[in-house]
Amino acid sequence: MPVDPSRRRDDGSAWFGVPARKLLPLDAAHAEEEVQSLAEAAAAQDCPRLAALLAAGGPLRDFLGAVFDLSPYLRDCARRLPGSLEALFDQGVEARLSRLNEEIGAAGLAEGASEAALMKTLRRLKQEAHLLIALGNLAGEADASRTVLRLSLLAEACVRAATDFLLRDAHRQEKLRLPDSGHPSKDSGWILLAMGKLGARELNYSSDIDVIVLVDLTAPAITDPLEATELFVRLTRRLVRILQDRTEDGYVFRTDLRLRPDPGSTPLALPVEAALNYYESRGQNWERAAMIKARAVAGDVKAGERFLAELQPYVWRKYLDYAAIADVHSIKRQIHAHKGHGEIAVAGHNVKLGRGGIREIEFFVQTQQLIAGGRFPELRGRETVGMLEELAERGWITADAREGLVAQYWFLRDVENALQMVADEQTHLLPDTEEGLERIGRLLGFPGGEDFAKTFSAALHTVERHYAALFETAPQLSRGVGNLVFTGDGDDPGTLETLSELGFERASDICRVIRGWHFGRYRVTQSAEARERLTELTPALLEAFGRTRRADEALLRFNEFLAGLPAGIQLFSLLQSNPRLLQLLATIMGAAPRLAAVITRRPHVFDGLLDPALLSELPNRAYLAERLETFLSGARAFEEQLDRLRIFAAEQKFLIGMRLLTGSIDATRAGKAFSDLADLTIGAAFEAVEDEFALTHGRVKDGRAAILGMGKLGSRELTAGSDVDLILLYDHAPEAEESDGRKALAPSHYYARLTQRLIAAVSAPTAEGVLYELDLRLRPSGNKGPVATHIEAFRKYQRTDAWTWEHMALTRARAVAGDASLCAEVQKEVQAIVAMPRGPAKLKRDAAEMRALIEKEKPARNIWDLKLIPGGIIDLEFIAQVAALSGHCTAEPRPPNTGEVLAALSPDFAEGQTRGELVEAYRLYMTLTQIVRLCLTGPLDPDDVPPGLADILLRSVDLPDFAVLEADIKETAKRVRGHFERLLGKG
Repeated sequence: MPVDPSRRRDDGSAWFGVPARKLLPLDAAHAEEEVQSLAEAAAAQDCPRLAALLAAGGPLRDFLGAVFDLSPYLRDCARRLPGSLEALFDQGVEARLSRLNEEIGAAGLAEGASEAALMKTLRRLKQEAHLLIALGNLAGEADASRTVLRLSLLAEACVRAATDFLLRDAHRQEKLRLPDSGHPSKDSGWILLAMGKLGARELNYSSDIDVIVLVDLTAPAITDPLEATELFVRLTRRLVRILQDRTEDGYVFRTDLRLRPDPGSTPLALPVEAALNYYESRGQNWERAAMIKARAVAGDVKAGERFLAELQPYVWRKYLDYAAIADVHSIKRQIHAHKGHGEIAVAGHNVKLGRGGIREIEFFVQTQQLIAGGRFPELRGRETVGMLEELAERGWITADAREGLVAQYWFLRDVENALQMVADEQTHLLPDTEEGLERIGRLLGFPGGEDFAKTFSAALHTVERHYAALFETAPQLSRGVGNLVFTGDGDDPGTLETLSELGFERASDICRVIRGWHFGRYRVTQSAEARERLTELTPALLEAFGRTRRADEALLRFNEFLAGLPAGIQLFSLLQSNPRLLQLLATIMGAAPRLAAVITRRPHVFDGLLDPALLSELPNRAYLAERLETFLSGARAFEEQLDRLRIFAAEQKFLIGMRLLTGSIDATRAGKAFSDLADLTIGAAFEAVEDEFALTHGRVKDGRAAILGMGKLGSRELTAGSDVDLILLYDHAPEAEESDGRKALAPSHYYARLTQRLIAAVSAPTAEGVLYELDLRLRPSGNKGPVATHIEAFRKYQRTDAWTWEHMALTRARAVAGDASLCAEVQKEVQAIVAMPRGPAKLKRDAAEMRALIEKEKPARNIWDLKLIPGGIIDLEFIAQVAALSGHCTAEPRPPNTGEVLAALSPDFAEGQTRGELVEAYRLYMTLTQIVRLCLTGPLDPDDVPPGLADILLRSVDLPDFAVLEADIKETAKRVRGHFERLLGKG
């Protein structure tokens, strides 16, 4: 019954059944503006009760103002759909959501509706439900468990509606003969299995939905079994389009089909018999773990349930063989049990994949289910919290662990949802700014960011503490190490056998190396206590190296590392007490030759890992600048400064890399950190060179010089192995004829010599190695032009003589060091040159032809040549560069970073779905590129990927298997190439 506005309660109970939680806006004035804007929309769209509420004031009005100040996405939803809030005066959130799900179901069965009409209806109803689910959660009407259930029910309703529509459409076209068109899914043979969080009904706010699509070829509706698979593949493609294509009305749910068997070579819809054969003959343990959450949610549900029942013996084994046990342990290793190694950063932390995060709880539950579920059917449930309760009930974990993990699981899910409610982005990263953390904290009902950060940090530590204990108290299923005797001069036969079983190929050589440790031949093992600690550590070391499948190579690298260490007690104690660090060291030695070479040449860089604050501080510019200033403070001589810069850069590159490998930072932040490090160290080297050069040649009157970073340095996408592209620009007083030193030089000669000194200072090898390899080929006229360019010559060249590709390169340019005033002038000039009017047709044609030429002259080696593959990084860079040059980037000021430009492509250049797919592709490529360049000195060989590196790559992109990852790369590249050809042409 409608509520009389004059008798309305404004405490929120009219909508939520409880008073709305008090939220504090970031900007009270902005919150007030948003409320007034919504009031105008309400009045204009015939929502009188909402308009009256917003005019009258009160707690509910204040709550809405805070929400709209804190979440642009929810604000926009409310403005578009004020009627969704008006409806809450007649029925509460729960009842309204139930009604929306019914309407969604009816839309799939509507007579005569077109696919376009269904897409529009689903998007409108989903958006309304999305808004109400968020408001219910933020108001405190629904806790995290209720919120994820509501999101899951919404997704199920949308998938069922789209499925029903497509089945009826196929029936109308006589491609199927449905037994009951009023219930189209019944006996249709089209099976949609929900996986992951949808399968467990634990969906997060802006989640993808993971689906496996199967076909029961014996179903009554199928008229031609030989044609059925192709028919359902086409229907599946349409289903994905209905759900995830972005239109002017938004999207419904992004849909992921990559969890199907062998996704790189199987159709989108797989016959049931083929799927059963795959799982029984080639199924892997990660797929068993994934099947724990599988649930038939749409289409022929009964056929789906029959399939899952038939799969039970595969998923739930009564007895595990040794290979299966080892595989379960490899799943555990992917999650990483961190034990007491440093603090955990709040800013920038990954709520899902980071230390103490959601995935640690989920994966632990799944591994325990795999181990015990075959014998205990009550451990076969899909829900994470329900299974934590069962694990505690059966004594697998303590009551304290259950209570701590359950509480923190729901708190972290609340944080995850709040993150995604801000802009409807599928992100799990906390902001790395104070304002961003303040926003998330206030959305969750905290008075500010500091209170939120304390609670969040405590939650992560609680999860980490219980998580480490869970692994300690889990049943010990490994077979033990066996004989390991390294005394005397000869090889012990039992030890040789043990080493061979652990994966060492040259067991006798390994015995000789280890005997050398125990004989104290290195400084690191000369003390009796160090040898004793190393003896205790040796079995764990050998097991860890054995798991790398590069056992001999890994141990020999570790031996070189030991040879260069001055002392070992602290290191050996640290490795003993921290299995995670030991595993990381083994991974470096076996899977990351680049990092292994760094710590072998410079063992002191490993000392940085002993800093307990290492993982709690983001390596941003301020952090690096402070440490660089401290590190250089004692250096006086020019050569000493250059050596210290090399030492500092090597250590910080290593530590940035460690943060990336451990998941403390993501690839984007790693790129920025590597770039900030280069800015600072090259800038410091340039200052030192200028001062040293002036001792002999003096200064040029009013002389100024600036370094313009190009390529990956300019776009802040530098990797651990990147060369540095730059241009040196200078200016001076018009009347200056030569410098004022005892060996005077004309300005052009002065700055050319100064640049050559800089190249030598940065790139010449010293006892401490090379700081960076410099590349100046992007300067005007390339290698034919002078190494230093006057700002006026640069301006004239770029405006009159530069080629299209040079302007494309300039979109990534950034002033990184040198005189501040000239840097500002250069930056302004670059922006002006990029903004010059251009003919878009010629620009696109030039870019497409250039891409075609690169493809012809430098074809990709394999799918892992991410830069050169069709649809790879170059395609993304060219799209971003053409958009920047043609004025189709909406960000102000225009960023030099490729990903940021792609995210800001104007709608008239690329619609929302294209923009989203390009950004997702960029993130995938950057993540993989950063890790591969960090770990390897050369290209990745897909036929010979070290398992430790594979684990790191899979964890970083949240995929379960290498075949799934390669299929994802291929699908992504295909999408990007399609967008490239549509946006720029084929060349």
